[in-house]
Parts: sequence; C-alpha cells; structure tokens
Amino acid sequence: MSNRSDTSGFIDRTLSNLRQVWRGRPPGIAVAPDLPDGDVERLKRQIDACLTAKGGEVSARLRAAGLGQSYLGLSDEGRVRFLRVLAEDYDVEPEALEDALARVNEAADADTRHDALRVLRRDLLPPRTKLLTQFNALPQGVKFLVDMRKDLLALGARDDPALRRLDVDLRELLTSWFDIGFLDLERITWESPAALLEKLIDYEAVHRIRSWDDLKNRLDSDRRCYAFFHPRMPDEPLIFIEVALVKGIAGNVQELLDEAAPEEDPDAADAAIFYSISNAQAGLAGVSFGDFLIKRVADDLQRSLPTLKSFATLSPVPGFRRWLENRLEREGEDVFGAAEAESLKAAAGMEEAPAALRALLAREDWAGDAALADSLKPILLRLAAGFLQATDDRGRARDRVAHFHLSNGARLERLNWLGDTSGNGMRQSAGIMVNYLYRLADIEKNHEAYRGNGRIVAAPAVKKLG
Repeated sequence: MSNRSDTSGFIDRTLSNLRQVWRGRPPGIAVAPDLPDGDVERLKRQIDACLTAKGGEVSARLRAAGLGQSYLGLSDEGRVRFLRVLAEDYDVEPEALEDALARVNEAADADTRHDALRVLRRDLLPPRTKLLTQFNALPQGVKFLVDMRKDLLALGARDDPALRRLDVDLRELLTSWFDIGFLDLERITWESPAALLEKLIDYEAVHRIRSWDDLKNRLDSDRRCYAFFHPRMPDEPLIFIEVALVKGIAGNVQELLDEAAPEEDPDAADAAIFYSISNAQAGLAGVSFGDFLIKRVADDLQRSLPTLKSFATLSPVPGFRRWLENRLEREGEDVFGAAEAESLKAAAGMEEAPAALRALLAREDWAGDAALADSLKPILLRLAAGFLQATDDRGRARDRVAHFHLSNGARLERLNWLGDTSGNGMRQSAGIMVNYLYRLADIEKNHEAYRGNGRIVAAPAVKKLG
C-alpha cells in the first residue's frame, strides 16, 4: 500500500463514525450544503437554544449533536459560514463587558468587588466557548473539535481577524484538554490493530512509508515506534516517533531504512536514533507535546535497554535550500570565499559563482558525481553550519526542526553529508542531515541556554565548520 498525499479517506471515515455515534440523537437542522442566509438564521436559533440550555444541559448537548451533524454535511463554503457565525455573532459582548468593568470599578467593599469580578470573568468568555464545551461532552466530540480546528486553519483562520479569534479560543481549550498529564504513551508494534498501522502510513510526515513491507521493517525488533494518545481519542495517534537501535550515531537515512539490511540485535545497540517525528492531527497545530514525547521515550528506552549510551536524532534541514537561495539573491558573490567562488565557476563553466551553484544543484545527478560532490561538500557544509547556528531577531533558530530540538534541550552535534539523497532531501537541504544529541544530563542546561539566552549549543566540530 502506498502513501497518500492527503488523508481524505480517514476524513470520510471520521465523518461516518461521528454520524453513526450520534445516530439516534436529534437530527441536525436541515440546511443546504453552502449554508445560505435563510439557513444561517435557523442555525443561530439552534445555537441560542444550546447556549440557554433550554430544557436542561442534557437537551442542550443533544442539540449540540444536531449542530455537529449539520456541520458535517456542509461544503467548504458552508463550513466557512458556520465558523464565521461562531466567530462574529458569539464573541465577547462589548456592552456586557463594559458594564462588568464599571461594576468592578464602582465596588464599594471587598465582597461587592469579589462578586463583580466573578461576573467580569464570566463576561470575558465568549458565548461560543460554552457551545464548544458542549461538543466536547459528546461521544467522539473531542475528535470532532480537533477536526473543526483543522478546517478552521485550512479555510483561512490566519488571514481573517474574526476567524483568528475563534481559533485562539479553540486552541486554548484544546491545549487544556490535551495537557500532557492526560496523555498515554504507547508503543506501536506490528501486532497493533491494522487500522492504527494504516494511520501511521498516512500520517508519516518526514520519510514516506512506501509499503506495508517498509512499515514492517520500521517495526522490527531493532526498531521502536511510540505515540501519544488521548483517552477520548484512543484510536487516533496525536504524535508519533520512530526510533532505530544501532551501533554508533547514524548519518544516512537511506541506510537506516534499507529493508534489505540485516536486522540488528537491540541488546547490542549503543545508540537510539530518533529519525522521524510526525504530528498526526493538523487540528492540534500549536499544541505542543513533542518535547515530552522525546523525554518519555528516552526514559523508557534507557530502562528497557541499559546498553544505550547515546540518544540522537537524524534530522532533515528543511529550510536550508530556501535560505541559501535568498542569501544568493541578496549577497551574490559575497556568500563565498575567493577559493570557493573559483571552484564553483570552474565546476560549472560559468562566470558567476551564484549562478554556478544554482546550475550545479539543479543537476539531478550531481550527488552521484564523486568529483563534483567532493568539490561542493566543504562549501555546502560551511553554509549549512552557518545557517543552523544563526538566529532570527527573536533569538530563534532559523530552521524549524533545529528550533524544535534546541528548545527541547538537544545539542547540535554533527552534519552528515548526503545523509538523505531522496528527492525531497535534495530539494530541501542538498542532501544534508543533522544529528541533534540528547545528553540527558544536559537537557535542562541546553534548554535554558537556548530559550533563555538565544544561544545555540553546538559541538566543537560544528562550530569549526560554521
């Protein structure tokens, strides 16, 4: 089975599952897929009935289930209109907020002020928050809200002020519901349910899983796969990590994933290589638990395999080629030293070094030309080391993968030349991969250096390159 570029099959099954779970409850209000104006008014009456809890909270939740059914039947245009109703018509009410603030300011004693503050806290919450909480109480309601936020992001929340405010509310609710204390860490094996294994194939975001045989190879005895799950979404991984148990720190992902390579003895391994971390739920973007995943997995591995001495990643550098191209546009020949420029121009038979590098990297076979690859190696490694150790005006690493691992307390340990020669690896990073080392005793210190002072902790060999 090959990997797909989208998860439409899973979305269809999710909708089917939700409809089945909510079957027998009051049906959704009948609305056209594009939610025309007349249907919007009927939708708002149903929302108002939910918020006033007419007939009690149980009835309100039944009505919320009906709203959910209606939402699932909408087109993209209809969903935007539905979300805009929540965003614009059920936001904080300015007049009520002003009255509540006035009562706080006018309070004559502590008891009156306490009561006024309680009312103010209530009025600071948008009415839509109550409706979202009613969805949460439904069977599979958490998954429904996660997917609703996925829609919200896909349909333009970042570019629309009203939808962006709704997204903030929903993200804050999800952050509290997905607190790390509520999550379960589970190991996934070849014996795990087929439906879960299929999701791994679809959700893998770093190194595409090409087939069931490829997946089986990644779950062999010298491999580990762990995922976080939420009790209210027990069949849906939130984030998962793939680990190789090897001797020495690995530097080439094709070798690591080679299905023909002999199976290693995990008890003889001295290094755990985290080679893929994939967020499985787009609706949880911005809800961070990847750092906890790495630490929990490292602790579990150390307990079960005491021979392990090193915990490191084998990571892509997804922003390198884009950064390099921007730098060539801005700085031209100044990107290179004199010897580097002459080497590039001679290799490409061109008069300008930036154009020569572009032409050489555009050749599909350049990595297979040993002489050319050798001439490019010191130039590209120097540039990549500089890129990975550079910070932006917020003190953050310019590469998003670097930022993730440095935030979690890793050290920038080693650059690996032609560590990923896949099409994606060559397009994004000229084949360069990076090891971030998690030395458990130094994680807190490295985290503070980076997050507190904007200082990237790097091994001496990397500093020398850059």
